[in-house]
Amino acid sequence: MRLPRSGAGWTIAVFGVLAVLLGALGLVWPQAQLRMLGFEVPQTRSPGDYTGTFLTASAMASFNMGVYYLLAVATEWRAFYRFTVVFRLVTFTVFTLTVLADVAPDRFIGVALWEGAGAVATAIGLRWDARRSAGNAPTPAESQVSGVTEGASSGSALAGPAAPAGTDR
Repeated sequence: MRLPRSGAGWTIAVFGVLAVLLGALGLVWPQAQLRMLGFEVPQTRSPGDYTGTFLTASAMASFNMGVYYLLAVATEWRAFYRFTVVFRLVTFTVFTLTVLADVAPDRFIGVALWEGAGAVATAIGLRWDARRSAGNAPTPAESQVSGVTEGASSGSALAGPAAPAGTDR
């Protein structure tokens, strides 16, 4: 696995590693994860209580999501970075409303804040990367001298995870 090549990539990598680790924790030691989130952990569960099943599914989803994030970092898939900003803000909103409606314990607000802060950090990283990239972009005159047309140098024809870093996908 290579290190991230952009500011936004670092924010996605941090989230990905933490999602993998917390997913693994939930799979191996679910009671610890429940306590971390502020949920009660009774000695025994009543018949029909599928908390363990739901936690296993959530932990596996977190683990997989972390892997997806790390794959996006390895390929510098910037469209995925932008996608996560929007949906992490949606997650922040839903989780915050869940706490405010007393559906989840107050400590669960930490999860909402983590999602919101991650979305903002990635958005800032994307903006910083774009400004840094714009500062290194050749002027139209320099592009003509080097024989590269302006449209080709912007990377607009490239798409998908295999496109080089700094392209707008």
